[in-house]
Amino acid sequence: DYAFNPASFLVKYSDFDVAEDKYMAISINYRGDVRSKEANQVAQWIKANNKVTFVDWCPTGFKIGLNDEPPVRIDGDDIADSPRNVVMIANNVAVSRVFSQRLVAKFDLMYSQRAFVHWYVGEGMEEGEFSEAREDLGFLEKDYLD
Repeated sequence: DYAFNPASFLVKYSDFDVAEDKYMAISINYRGDVRSKEANQVAQWIKANNKVTFVDWCPTGFKIGLNDEPPVRIDGDDIADSPRNVVMIANNVAVSRVFSQRLVAKFDLMYSQRAFVHWYVGEGMEEGEFSEAREDLGFLEKDYLD
């Protein structure tokens, strides 16, 4: 359950909504003393308790990976020794806000001020490629909104 908490995500969403921000796919990877029956029960529990919502065109949504080898403890490391751990890798539509609010806005701001353009052109990039890159970001953002 902790892996599905928005506070645990690497990309921070200030307004993540479980019902509105649907997942396209989720990979849950276990390491250590975890049996397939346990892992499947967790996936079913998550679905049954509405912890995640999938897009309509993705009927299953979950991929579960199991690795019997426990995590290795390295001397001097701050991470506690544990017989098992889990990591979730997921793709959801909330990332479209990252494109629009962070990437696109910063790209537009920097390009409008011509920041760093001379370096890229000096390395052989053509200025038209900046417009193409901006257009591709727009298409990517639109794909996630659809």
